[in-house]
Amino acid sequence: MNLPDAFDEAVTISPVGWVAKQAKLYEESGGTKGLTANGAPCLLLDYRGRRSGRWHRTVLIYGPDNGSFLVVGSNGGSDSHPLWYHSIVENPDVNVRVGPDRFAARADVLSPEGKARVWPGLVAIFAPYKGYQQKTARDIPVVRLSRTS
Repeated sequence: MNLPDAFDEAVTISPVGWVAKQAKLYEESGGTKGLTANGAPCLLLDYRGRRSGRWHRTVLIYGPDNGSFLVVGSNGGSDSHPLWYHSIVENPDVNVRVGPDRFAARADVLSPEGKARVWPGLVAIFAPYKGYQQKTARDIPVVRLSRTS
């Protein structure tokens, strides 16, 4: 499989302590360790920074959806979107690791109707999402990661 860019280039891991530790464990184990956070399934998202153009990596909780993966731009319910979200809006071609499987994907923000359809399932996977949405006036986005390779 011919995977683009981030699988051949250096990737900057999130500076957030627990994220950095989990991302390193996840990647170095070949996707056999670090697969959950607070009991919820996690993936690694590699994305191009919108300003730097360099690849960055973060750990995100996900929910499956008809062969795709859904991630939530919750930022813990803060009033601003997470940095990765701003970058994927500008550069939607990303790389993903789900367990041992690494692949290129396209990131698409769900419409309000699409979010309404999947939101209950995402809250079932990670209950704090409900409180995060109640905590902020910002509409917390849901992003679909669809395999392209």
